[in-house]
Order: sequence, then structure tokens, then C-alpha cells
Amino acid sequence: MTTIEVAQPSAARMDLDKPLYTLSIAAEILEIHPRTLMMYEALKLVVPQRTSTNRRRYSQRDLLTLQAIQRLTRGHGLNLNGARLVIECLRLLDENGISRPGELREVNIEHVRI
Repeated sequence: MTTIEVAQPSAARMDLDKPLYTLSIAAEILEIHPRTLMMYEALKLVVPQRTSTNRRRYSQRDLLTLQAIQRLTRGHGLNLNGARLVIECLRLLDENGISRPGELREVNIEHVRI
């Protein structure tokens, strides 16, 4: 009888910080203009890694961070600084076991890094 090894879930998960996506691919995934991504970088909302030829590479964590920001700006009408502050407040609420306001329960910040 042959045994089959099954990879553990933690080993099968992708590294969230691995730089995978070019500027154009990240912009396409997020449905925004590449210049908008460059503006987010200038505001330090995300800081993509750079290749040896100085090209931007975005990680899955970068995209998750930007998706949370988009949910707050598009869905709740916040500006970028407001989104940053709300994410910081949500993190504090979650860390201290305090329930979030109902309209912000769907904002996933588990993997967000700001």
C-alpha cells in the first residue's frame, strides 16, 4: 500500500510578502490607473519592493491593503487619510476585543500593513 503525503495548509499558503505583481498587473487587479498606484506609493500607503532594475513589484499583502483602502474610500466616502485612520482604529478595536461599528464589520484588515 502506497502512502500519499499531503502538504500542510501552512506550507501551501502563498507568502503574502513575496513581490509578484508589476505596476500594470496590480493596477488591473485593483481596477485603478497605474498613476494612482504611484500616488499611493508617494503617500506611503504601500511601498512596493523594487527589482534590480528599479521596477516596482507588489505583493499580495500590498493588494490586500489597497483593497481595504478602496472599500473605505469607495464604499464609505472617506479620503485616503481618513481610510488610514479608520484602519488604524479598526486594528485597535480588534486587538482589544471591542466590537466594530456595524457598517465597518466587512472591512478586512487582517493582512493590511500601513
